[in-house]
Amino acid sequence: MSTDIAGKIAWVTGASSGLGHRFAQVLAAEGAILALTARRVDRLEALAAEIAARGGRALVVPADTADVGGVRAAARQIEATLGPVDILVNNAGLSRQARLEDFSEADYDAVLDVDLKGAFFVAQAAARQMIAHKRPGRIVNIASVAAFRALGHQAPYSMAKAGLVALTRCQAREWGRHGINANAICPGYIRTEIGGDFWETEAGARLVASLPRKRMGEPRDLDGLLLLLCSGEASRFINGAAMVADDGSMV
Repeated sequence: MSTDIAGKIAWVTGASSGLGHRFAQVLAAEGAILALTARRVDRLEALAAEIAARGGRALVVPADTADVGGVRAAARQIEATLGPVDILVNNAGLSRQARLEDFSEADYDAVLDVDLKGAFFVAQAAARQMIAHKRPGRIVNIASVAAFRALGHQAPYSMAKAGLVALTRCQAREWGRHGINANAICPGYIRTEIGGDFWETEAGARLVASLPRKRMGEPRDLDGLLLLLCSGEASRFINGAAMVADDGSMV
């Protein structure tokens, strides 16, 4: 796919591992200038060094996306150092597992604060720069198929991802007139370190066996969709979409 991403300022949250790590690598390979946000600074620095070794540029901006003040400070640092954000990959997220009747308030708040509230204010900070500088931009929110189906023992996560899809539509509606396109990627089961050893357990094997093609996705399986939605020209008529990439598991 031909993209127009080279030279764009791309902010990736949750870049220290998993999908965020992969997304940063993919955008850097297309010539984007990266701003990398997460809490684990050592991992961000390792990723930035890797990008630099391949001829790219990446700025490490440590922040907890559940902290609105920290998010706004990170946005100011990115703008002052690199320039206004052109592309946001709103990826930071977490999950907690428990039965509905057992979920603690602390775990509920942890999930909603990062997966929905954090995503709201990260996007707000990026969009404010795009609007102020009159620069068209692209926002890609990383949701999940959990937005459309109930996952066992993960009610707050499903709630947050459904809310993120709704937020994506609100962003498209309100910010489209500024040349900002907002879309969501909704992955199915993707193998990342977040899953730990679960996929090697008997329960994990049963889940994989229940999938239509009895396989999990890899982070690279989202590369094409990411590049499509981050490219200004290729995605010019895609706004407010929630695009499922789950190998047919919801069919």
